[in-house]
Amino acid sequence: MGMMKTLTAASLALGLSAGAAAAAGAVGEVTDYDFSFEGPFGTFDQMQLQRGLQVYTEVCAACHGLQYVPIRTLGDPGGPGLPEDQVRAYAEFYEVWDPTLFDGEGDFRPATPNDHFPASGLSNAPDLSLMAKARAGFSGPYGTGLNQLFRGMGGAEYIASLLAGYTGEEKEEAGTILYENTAFPGGWISMAPPIWGDDVVYEDGSPTDVESLSKDVAAFLMWTAEPKLMARKEAGFRGVLMLSVLAVLLYLTNKRIWAPVKARAKETPAE
Repeated sequence: MGMMKTLTAASLALGLSAGAAAAAGAVGEVTDYDFSFEGPFGTFDQMQLQRGLQVYTEVCAACHGLQYVPIRTLGDPGGPGLPEDQVRAYAEFYEVWDPTLFDGEGDFRPATPNDHFPASGLSNAPDLSLMAKARAGFSGPYGTGLNQLFRGMGGAEYIASLLAGYTGEEKEEAGTILYENTAFPGGWISMAPPIWGDDVVYEDGSPTDVESLSKDVAAFLMWTAEPKLMARKEAGFRGVLMLSVLAVLLYLTNKRIWAPVKARAKETPAE
């Protein structure tokens, strides 16, 4: 009976180990990039957001949309910070459907800052508005989120790693071309490499290699997913500060209230 229990335990342990190994093999390799917005006091790099907007516009927008992001937010504090005239000029690059034109028949018109970015142009191209929140790098043991807390490995790291993770290998399955990608779970993805290096030209002379472009657009997509990230961090810091002061005051109040009681207890002889 004891031997059977031992064998059962050993088999279970081997099965769990094999399952863990298989799961680890299915998870892609996510690089822990350093972003300026990481940590409790991190902030968005405005110039990086502007570069990321350029990469999205020139590379990603042909397929992927940002339908939940108002164009006017490009001028908000904490974001790309474009001047009002540039926001209006940028909006005019897009056309939106207006059902009120031509006596309710509808027609396309140039977008205004009050309009949202267009939706995805392809049915199989996911919207990127919240993609940086929908994906994560590595959440830590048992999904505790420790890596996000201490290392900041979230959706931006996953997106940058995915864009820079193509190996150049291809294969065909069921009539579909798949591309090897070290960051994508399973190792193969149907999206062709969108960035090849030097795809765009930055006016500030910043590097335009694959990794740099990937990090810039990943930072921009982090902003589209969390446009109020800086305000949330500031509110959180103020909340922690107020709670800390309150905790000290409560401790001192408790000591003051119970001090006479404790003094009488010491003076009263034990029976």
